Amino acid sequence: MTDPDDNLHAERDRYWMQRAQQAAAQARMIGEVPVGAVLVRGDELIATGFNQPISAHDPSAHAEMVALRAAAQALQNYRLPGCELYVTLEPCLMCAGAIMHARLARVIFGARDPKTGACGSVVDAFAHAQLNHHTQVTGGVLEDECSDALKAFFADRRRASQAAPLPPNFSSSS
Repeated sequence: MTDPDDNLHAERDRYWMQRAQQAAAQARMIGEVPVGAVLVRGDELIATGFNQPISAHDPSAHAEMVALRAAAQALQNYRLPGCELYVTLEPCLMCAGAIMHARLARVIFGARDPKTGACGSVVDAFAHAQLNHHTQVTGGVLEDECSDALKAFFADRRRASQAAPLPPNFSSSS
């Protein structure tokens, strides 16, 4: 028998992940990899973030980091206990470290990242018992939709680079 609370949690997770997907669409509109994040406490949206390392000239401007910074400012505290972060792509090690330092209760991600994922795909930063804070991780929420958005973005990028005209002095025999 299914626990009704499980259905409520799953529905809530899907709702907030859809909000994170809306943030990811903002990243895509400015030419960034479409990753979005929302940070919530209870049923209150505290902050939103989307990828902007290219436009901000900041290697740390991942969606998670942008949302964490905005939430810390909004709550006037660098610690964010009781908060949850929804992100469309599995966090990397940098973001996982910041999530732990912020003392988030939970991180929920959509697509798995087989190249840099730090929630189990490559490493599991949250599985180390010796760390002083333990964030609960839930992965795969709206995984197909989140993954499809990333695949479409990179497919469009590949098509655009293949269709780019050759420079005027380009010779294929060079």
